[in-house]
Amino acid sequence: MATDRSVSLSEVKQLLTKEGKQRELSTEQKVALDHAQKFSNMDQEKVKKLHKDLTGLGFISEQNVVKIMDLLPATPEDVRLVFSKERLTPEKKQIEQIIETVLKYL
Repeated sequence: MATDRSVSLSEVKQLLTKEGKQRELSTEQKVALDHAQKFSNMDQEKVKKLHKDLTGLGFISEQNVVKIMDLLPATPEDVRLVFSKERLTPEKKQIEQIIETVLKYL
């Protein structure tokens, strides 16, 4: 039984590229790979480090960590958009921590 987990665009690109070398991808997989190639902003190594740093902040859910890694928000407004559907939004200090962490990897 497969487990559900959120993955970044960078990881999607890596997984589908690897799978595409072994067999023909379906139409949906080709579209997903094309999207990931266009919009993934970092290599896999940087993504892993950013994931570790964001998780280490301690107040961001796994799902929001992945959203942040994909969007790389650089302004408080962008960070608030990531958390717009959450019950609790991060405080100003937490938003600044997120931005500082993301900017280290840009």
